[in-house]
Formats: sequence, structure tokens, C-alpha cells
Amino acid sequence: MHRRNGRRRAPLFAALDLGTNNCRLLIAARERDGSLRIVDSFSRMVRLGEGVARSGVLGDAAIERTVAALKICAQHIGHHGVRRVRAVATEACRQAANAQVLVERAEKEAGIRLEIVSPAEEARLAAVGCAPLIGQDYDGALAFDIGGGSTEAIWLRRKEGETSMVHFASVPLGVMSLSEANGGGAASFAAMRDTMLARFDAERRRMDGKGAFDVARHHLLGTSGTVTTLAGIALGLTRYVRSRVDATWHDCSEILSVVEMLKMLDRQGRVKLGCVGEERADLIVPGCAIFCAVQAVWPCAKLRVADRGLREGILREFMKEVRR
Repeated sequence: MHRRNGRRRAPLFAALDLGTNNCRLLIAARERDGSLRIVDSFSRMVRLGEGVARSGVLGDAAIERTVAALKICAQHIGHHGVRRVRAVATEACRQAANAQVLVERAEKEAGIRLEIVSPAEEARLAAVGCAPLIGQDYDGALAFDIGGGSTEAIWLRRKEGETSMVHFASVPLGVMSLSEANGGGAASFAAMRDTMLARFDAERRRMDGKGAFDVARHHLLGTSGTVTTLAGIALGLTRYVRSRVDATWHDCSEILSVVEMLKMLDRQGRVKLGCVGEERADLIVPGCAIFCAVQAVWPCAKLRVADRGLREGILREFMKEVRR
């Protein structure tokens, strides 16, 4: 165990989320009060799932970009001497017939063992990461995670201080796959929204068989680049600042107004928005279509925004092990 200034240093843990669009790493320690203290982070857009919905395989260029990002993650992990690491891959790897090629290269070239998790495990980890943000005045929340290749919708209900996952749905469509199927621009917004509406309507019917989802007693709880970007714009930020966005509350009507504004802009207009920029300019409109479908099917008045999710879920579970 390392010591600093004569005191034992808290053990560090790392969580890596390899999604369809992004590769993201968090390294954290557990504080004495049980909270997470973020020590280091890394994020890079790798577009791993580019073309997967059409071809059924990960492209060579996408694999190269991803392995390069994983090598950087490994450098961060090694620099901090992290012993406990969990690295998970989601929808792009679930869909790709050649995902094992990436898994093997990740371990051989970066020393990172990738675990391709099921939709249920992805939803569970996202729920664990976001659960602390359920509003105290509510019975629960509809948590949703708009990814690159899939969108998770999770009904979280709190009873007697305990939060449970009542129902989850994983729709194998996200900002990248929806964009590739529809073009992704404002002209195809209605088609993208209607596609997601049909998927979510079916899940709402399944959910209703497990109890009444009262929109007055629940709020939306959104985690993803789409939702955090929309919140940043709503807050008037000229550039994205995590500390100013995470855990913020918004009227859904306000966020829908931001969506309408984005639909009016061309690509260059979206690029000029500091919270969007070049990387998200092509994906924010499909993300908006998904958000609108979520809000239409679960028409809660309030949205809480989480710049946290699957990685924080992994870290929180590591912290529980420390307390045992």
C-alpha cells in the first residue's frame, strides 16, 4: 500500500466504458464518508460502432481508433497504480460478429480485459450510477441512457429509502445507428422520433404490467452526451463544464425548446455552439429525436441531468466491496 505524508493512501479503482461512440475512463478513490473522489478521467470519441448496423462487423479503422484510445487508458491506469479495473463494452460489440478481435487486441496491446456486457447488466450499472440523483420529493424516476448504438430506459422506484429497478428496456438504436439509418439531419427528425416512439410505446405497455407509473410522482433522469449537451445549452454555457451540468434540474418544456432551436440550425450552426462543437454536430439531432420520444412516452414535467452512469455504477460497486 502506498503512503503519502506518512498516511496510507486510499486504494484506487478504475471503470472503463467502451460504447458505440465513446471510450471513457474514470479512476476514483473512496472517501471516508463513502463518496467517490475522482482522481483522473479520460474520454475520446472513437466511433467504434461506425457501420456496424449495416455490415454486422467492427471496421478496421474503428478498431484501430479504439485500440489507440485503450492504450491511453492503460497509461492512465498504470500511472496511478490502479489494482482493480473493470472495463465493459456495450452495444457495438454485442452486435459485431468480430468483436472478439477487439477483445483480444485490447488485452494483448493495451493490457485491458474487455467484458462485453448484456443489455440487462448495462442497464443495472447505469441505474446504480444514477440512483443517488433521484429527487427526494419523488417516488422514483425514469432513467434513460441515450448511447451510440442503444438506448436504455429504466424505471427506478424508491421505497423506504431503498431504490429498486422495476423494469428496464434496451432498444438497440442510438444516436449513431439512428443517424446511419435515417441520415441524421433535421429533415429526418420526425422519422427518427417516430421510430423511437414505436419502440418506447411497446416498452411502456410492458412496464404498465408491473404497476402504475405516475408521471406526477416521477421525474426523468437522463444520462448521455445528448442530455448533458442539451442541459449545457439550456444553462447558457459557452463551453461544456461538467460541474455546472451534473445533477441540475430542468423543466422538460425548456429542454424541448432547446431541441426546437437545434432543429432550425444547419450543421455549421450546431458546430458553433460551444456545448456541441464539431464532434457532436452530426449526432445531436438524432439524440434530440430520442429524447423527444422518451418524454412523449413518459411525459414527466421535470428532468434531472446526470453526467454519470455506467462508470459510476462500476465504481460504486467497488466501493461497496471496500466497506465489507
